[in-house]
Amino acid sequence: MSRNPRILIVTPEITYLPDGMGNATNHMRAKAGGLADVSASLVSALFELGADVHVALPHYRRMFNVDVGRLINDELRIYKRVLPDSRIHLAQDRIFYYQSEVYSSSLEKSRKLALVFQREVINNIIPNVNPDLIHCNDWMTGLIPAMARRHGIPTLFTVHNIHSQELTLAEIEDAGIDAAEFWQSLFYSRYAGDYESARYDNPVNLLASAMFGAHFVNTVSPTFLHEVCDGQHSFVPPAVRNEMTQKLIAGCAAGILNAPDPTFNPETDELISDRFSVATHVEGKRQNKLHLQERLGLLQNPDAPLFFWPSRLDPAQKGCQLVADILYGLVSHYHDDGLQVVFVATGPYQMWFRGIVNEHGLQDRVAVYDFDEETSHQAYAASDFMLMPSMFEPCGLPQMVSAMYGSLPVVHDTGGLHDTVSMLDMEQDSGNGFLFETYDSNGLWWAIEQAMDFYRQPADIKAAQIGRIIRESAQRFTHANTAREYITIYERMLERPLVDHKPGSVAKAV
Repeated sequence: MSRNPRILIVTPEITYLPDGMGNATNHMRAKAGGLADVSASLVSALFELGADVHVALPHYRRMFNVDVGRLINDELRIYKRVLPDSRIHLAQDRIFYYQSEVYSSSLEKSRKLALVFQREVINNIIPNVNPDLIHCNDWMTGLIPAMARRHGIPTLFTVHNIHSQELTLAEIEDAGIDAAEFWQSLFYSRYAGDYESARYDNPVNLLASAMFGAHFVNTVSPTFLHEVCDGQHSFVPPAVRNEMTQKLIAGCAAGILNAPDPTFNPETDELISDRFSVATHVEGKRQNKLHLQERLGLLQNPDAPLFFWPSRLDPAQKGCQLVADILYGLVSHYHDDGLQVVFVATGPYQMWFRGIVNEHGLQDRVAVYDFDEETSHQAYAASDFMLMPSMFEPCGLPQMVSAMYGSLPVVHDTGGLHDTVSMLDMEQDSGNGFLFETYDSNGLWWAIEQAMDFYRQPADIKAAQIGRIIRESAQRFTHANTAREYITIYERMLERPLVDHKPGSVAKAV
C-alpha cells in the first residue's frame, strides 16, 4: 500500500505549529529571525495540503513556557508521551531546557548546542520518523545531510546566513555522533585520505559539509545565490563558495525568498495606533505619523517626510556608516521640507547616531530609539520611506514589510533587496522603491533625492502609487508563495507528488 512521502524538517527555531500536529503545539515558539517564520509557514502549508510532514526541534522548555514541576500527574503523562500520530519530535537534553534564547553569544556553547541537537536528530529522531526526505537549515544542522546521504535519504539544505563553524571528527564523536559512519561525505579543511588521519587535526566545515552532502541547496534569495557563486562577497569562505557553485552548475541550487510574518498587516496590526487599508492609507499614515512623533519627541508635523531605519545597527553588513556620513547634511539640506529620521534599532553604531544628534541639536528631527516590537510596527505605519543600505543582504524582510505598510524602501541594489525592490516608475505604474548601485554615501544620497522628488509629487499621484504598492506587496510577499516554491523542490527531489490525490478527494491548496 503506497503512502505519501514523509518529510522531516529540521530547524533550530520556529514561530508556530498548526493544531493537529501533536500534543502541546500551542507551546512551540522559539524565534531568533526569519528562519523561524519560513519554517512555520512551510510546515503549516504542508500540513494543510495533507502532506506527511514532521518537525525536529530542540526542546526549549523555558521558551515553550512549560514548567514541568507544576504539571499534575495526568498532564505530565500527556506532555511526556510521544503520541503515535505526533509529528513534532523534540531533541531532549537539559542543555536546551533552560535556554532563554535560540542561539548563544558564546562560541563554545553554540557549538555544543548544535552538536547535541544533531546527535538527537541523527541517533533518535531520524530512525523513529524514517523520512523519505529531510530539509535542514543552516550550519547547526550541517552534519545531517552527510549522514542522510550515507543512508540514501535525499536532503534539501537551506542557507539562511553565511555563518559556519569548524569541528574535528574527535569533537563530533565525543558529542555522541558516530561520524565514522559518514566521514567520507563531510568537507574537511584539507584532503582527508583516511579516517584516522582526519580525526584529530583536519577540521570539518559544517556549512560546506552540509552543501557537500545535500542533494539540493537553496539560499533565501536568487540574486544572493549568484553573488556568492560569482565571488562578489569576500567574506564568504572559499569552501562554501565552491560547494555552492558546484551545486548551481549541477542544477541542484536555487534561491527562494523568505516572506514576512503574517502579523505585519496594516489592516489588522494591533501594535499600531490607527489601522488602515489601501483605501484609507493616506489618513491612516498621517495619524500614525503624529502618534510616533509625539511618542519619540519629534516635531508634530504630519506633512514631514519621515525616514525609518528598522535593521540592527551593524556596520559590517547593514551600511549604517553611510547614513552617519550624511545624516547632518541630509537634515540640513531638507530642513524646509521638515525631513525627519527615526532609528528603532540596537547595535554598535547606535552611539554614533546619538552623538550626531547631541552634537548638532537634532533631537526634534532625529530619534534614536532602542528596538522594541511595538515601536517598530508603529514606525512602519508612520514612515514614508525605509532605509536599508546593506552592503550585502541574503534576503532581508524590512523592505517587504515597509512596502506592505506604504513606506517605500530606499536600498542598496544587492542580494534579496535586488529581488524585492524595483525602481519606482510613475509613468509605467511600476516599481516599489528606490535603489542605488554604488555602495557609498553619495549613492545613498542620490537614492534619497529620488525619494524626495516623489514625496513632492501632488497628493493624488502619491496616493495612487502608494496604494498600488501596498496592494501588490500584500499579494506578492506571502508565506504561501514561499511554501509553494519549497514544495516544488521537494517534489522534484522525490520525483513524485507530496500528496496522493485519490479520485473524489480534495486537498487544500497552498
